[in-house]
Amino acid sequence: MCKGMRASLLLLLLMAGVGGAAAQSPSSQPKASDMELDVAKIKAAMLGNWESIAPEIRPSKNPDGSLKPFYLKRAFKYQPSDRFELEVVNSADPYGAVPLARIKIGGHMLWQGPHPIAPGAQKVDFVADEAYEVTPLVQGFADLLNKVASTGYTPWAVNAPQSIFGKAFVPFGLKEGTNFMEYDLVYLKGDLLFWGARNIDGRGFDTEQNRPTNLQIPLARK
Repeated sequence: MCKGMRASLLLLLLMAGVGGAAAQSPSSQPKASDMELDVAKIKAAMLGNWESIAPEIRPSKNPDGSLKPFYLKRAFKYQPSDRFELEVVNSADPYGAVPLARIKIGGHMLWQGPHPIAPGAQKVDFVADEAYEVTPLVQGFADLLNKVASTGYTPWAVNAPQSIFGKAFVPFGLKEGTNFMEYDLVYLKGDLLFWGARNIDGRGFDTEQNRPTNLQIPLARK
């Protein structure tokens, strides 16, 4: 066999080998049933109470579009049937010594498939379709709400919660008749539960395109 024929034959064998490998590759991919099982395991492991390790910081925006720090602590409860409860306490300082407001949200988590940030991470949409409540914790914040969110509400007062569920609420950009929703992610690592890190330019998780691409400081199992 001449050198040219041997080279051509070798090339055909290599191409056949590559083609064979490509044809077999789908069987090596996770099956839908396997992925559903993995999600079921994550859900079972997440059940219970989680809370912030320490006060956290988020980027947010002033009315003029400039960035400002937003300090908070979270307490999260994941329940069967994908129900969740979230309590956020916003503070004026990075140490949480001057709490300004308490926000409580209740609703459901919608699981949307794997997220590429880490093995086992999942895209999750949080939908506040059960409850949304705000409580001013200082007079200054109550006074502010009485200026910008008085329509449809009784006068805001310190330590007096009011439901904003299904209502227009200008400070949070909520429209009447709509449920608050965020395109987020979750990643479980032992007794640490990660969500998505906020976009550094202050954008919310209000669209699929704005879904986070990194991990936030985790919650610890309580």
